[in-house]
Amino acid sequence: MHYPVNVFTGKIRDYDGSRPSAIAKVQVDGELTLTELGLAGDEQAEKKIHGGPERALCHYPREHYQHWAREFPEQADLFVAPAFGENLSTDGMTEQNVFIGDIFRWGDALIQVTQPRSPCFKLNYHFGISDMSAQLQTAGKTGWLYRVILAGQVSADAPLELASRLSDVSVYDACAIAWHMPFDDEQYRRLLSAAGLSTSWTRTMQKRRISAQIEDNSRRLWGK
Repeated sequence: MHYPVNVFTGKIRDYDGSRPSAIAKVQVDGELTLTELGLAGDEQAEKKIHGGPERALCHYPREHYQHWAREFPEQADLFVAPAFGENLSTDGMTEQNVFIGDIFRWGDALIQVTQPRSPCFKLNYHFGISDMSAQLQTAGKTGWLYRVILAGQVSADAPLELASRLSDVSVYDACAIAWHMPFDDEQYRRLLSAAGLSTSWTRTMQKRRISAQIEDNSRRLWGK
């Protein structure tokens, strides 16, 4: 399958009542350089939780915007790509049919799905919706992140093409296991076995298995 893609990059900006963010991105055309840390010209404000080799690119399904516009009609005009700060936007790729470890060819590069996006509280400020991050997580409409396993020249003119599928754990499954199930060691083992899973998600699932507890996500979702 080939998926045409729109491409976006952004610079760090200040936001009243919140911390600096590069969530506001603009569409870019023509050839771009993709390195192991992401697209040339793209920035991340807080590199402890955003960006880095295993979160080099963020992808959000364009068709989800119709859902959010229906959910929040007063803010409907906001729900167009790249409102969630994504680098890549497509039709036809969703959390249901994209899998942890999937490797896609994009221009000269190869990129691999590492984890669902873990929504954070900055989305609440960005949209003026107090629980936007929690709504994203609850709906399983999170998008996902990539590592770059082969850097190279990429372009909005070059589609994404699935090159390898290495696990049976969809991005949607990963969201369900992480956030929507009670403690379930068998499902954590299943997620841990997915080739390509990010180190941070591997750490989280393994810590749950060791402690027999699910961590508190309130700081990520609410900033408190």
